[in-house]
Amino acid sequence: MKLNLKAIYEVISAVKDYLFSYQKISKKFSKINDESDLKNFIKEKSAFVTQSTLYGYLKTRMGLKQNLMFTDDIFVESVNKAKWNIFSEAVTDLTFFSISFLNNKYNIKNLDTNKIYESILENEIANGFPKEMCEKYKLKFKEKLNEFNIEDYSKKTPFINSCNALFHWAPIADELKELDKEIVINSIKNKWMLVVSDLEKIPINLK
Repeated sequence: MKLNLKAIYEVISAVKDYLFSYQKISKKFSKINDESDLKNFIKEKSAFVTQSTLYGYLKTRMGLKQNLMFTDDIFVESVNKAKWNIFSEAVTDLTFFSISFLNNKYNIKNLDTNKIYESILENEIANGFPKEMCEKYKLKFKEKLNEFNIEDYSKKTPFINSCNALFHWAPIADELKELDKEIVINSIKNKWMLVVSDLEKIPINLK
């Protein structure tokens, strides 16, 4: 079977990013002064949560067989598909959470939620994000936006979409995922707690 070198390169690059410490990623964000800073924060943190939980789960489940990620074309494709689906939901969660958080803490109400989300996803097309998947999630986001409560969102269960996406899309046998469900969900919740803590501490100067 001929290997998809582009897909394999994307997996290797993502694993490399996953291996970076969270502290190193956090140092990139000393403040948020404008919408561009906010979009970068949402994108980078969503990518970190996606990669660290997905690849962490795969590494734990596969053990010594993890080299399969780099040699099996079909598996690599499934990993990339999982990555982009989980990332899209992670960006959904963090976009809604950030907008709600900024409204409640700083009374910032003039941000275009849909524009921020679409811009983040569209910018990832150059990094391998499938266009058809981008369009699908843009439509899903607009539907969710109709039910978005800016005051309540950050106070309830703001990261449920990405939690469910990790469990659903991870390329692990269903019977094994059922055994792992609580651990998998808790792992992504813990990563989101780090992100929330960062957002609470970063100086915000959005006008």
